[in-house]
Amino acid sequence: MPPDLPLEPVLELVGVFVGGLSGALAAIRKQFDIFGIVVLAWAAGLGGGLMRDVLIGAFPPVGIGRWEFIVTACLAGVTMYFFHPRLERARRMIAVLDAGALALFTVVGTIKGLSLGAGTTAAVCVGVITGVGGGVLRDLLTGEVPVVLHHRQLYAIPAVIGASCTVALWSISALSTLTVGLAVGLVLGLRLVAMRFHLFVPGPWRGGAHEG
Repeated sequence: MPPDLPLEPVLELVGVFVGGLSGALAAIRKQFDIFGIVVLAWAAGLGGGLMRDVLIGAFPPVGIGRWEFIVTACLAGVTMYFFHPRLERARRMIAVLDAGALALFTVVGTIKGLSLGAGTTAAVCVGVITGVGGGVLRDLLTGEVPVVLHHRQLYAIPAVIGASCTVALWSISALSTLTVGLAVGLVLGLRLVAMRFHLFVPGPWRGGAHEG
């Protein structure tokens, strides 16, 4: 059984709100109207959880079955609509919060997959999809190649590491509020270090020629 995590719903709502802000900001940059902005906020905030629940057979998916999550994502869109001049200047802060959302969604998604009977490999995949899925859906809806695939950012790799650690803790019955917090902190820390020191995934091999 999953550990007792009393703060989990609150933290998930924070993650949905932050993901929604990133989706709404992408919509504003594409000159979407208010409806499009809210839709992008919903997609970015809940897309990963929606994909996760469809894959593991949890119905109704959180993206359409939990009113508080839907309202939170839409509220993020409306907030960005009215305050985007200020929030856009705070892109660094939003990027940090987005890293937090990645960490949280990855670990929570992995635990949910395990609790519903997914195998270890499947649980890692589900956790990563939960972490990066919202951003992928956001980019696709704005006509962009998903950032996780082409900007060489160290984004999915921290999620893979965090999901793998969560599965390992589960397998030895060591999941608790403390260890889940450490797993979240690991993903967050790796992502922040990558952002701070501009760490990137290697590009295509060019027969010994280094790509800058």
